[in-house]
Amino acid sequence: MTPEEKQRLSKKGLDAKLPSLEIFPNQFRDYSITLRVPEYTSMCPKTGMPDFADVTLVYVPGRWCVELKSFKLYIHAYRNLGIFYENAVNRILKDFVSACRPKRASIKGEFTSRGGIRSIIEAEYGRKPRELRGHLT
Repeated sequence: MTPEEKQRLSKKGLDAKLPSLEIFPNQFRDYSITLRVPEYTSMCPKTGMPDFADVTLVYVPGRWCVELKSFKLYIHAYRNLGIFYENAVNRILKDFVSACRPKRASIKGEFTSRGGIRSIIEAEYGRKPRELRGHLT
């Protein structure tokens, strides 16, 4: 595989069209919401084999909360998408932050073992206040 082919493969799925995340006005202050997706699936862009994960997104809403049906449809769109673990977790966080602009957000993708190696990918947005550390993991 040439360096150019590797570069193209490494970006696969990052610009795919996915359903939009809808939002609604938040009514409260300073609390966290946990969204757990125990049956996340996508496809390896190199082998075409399915990837499975337990994805947990925790956020402290600002003015907006994400509407759960739209989040479900967004996540299910990954099922047939060829994308690396690292790209999927970071793209979900990026799209989520872009849609609802939380005060803080943290995402963790715990992928099932492949070849005897289990991958856990984590990403964060915003700063955690001292009293919430440990809750946004």
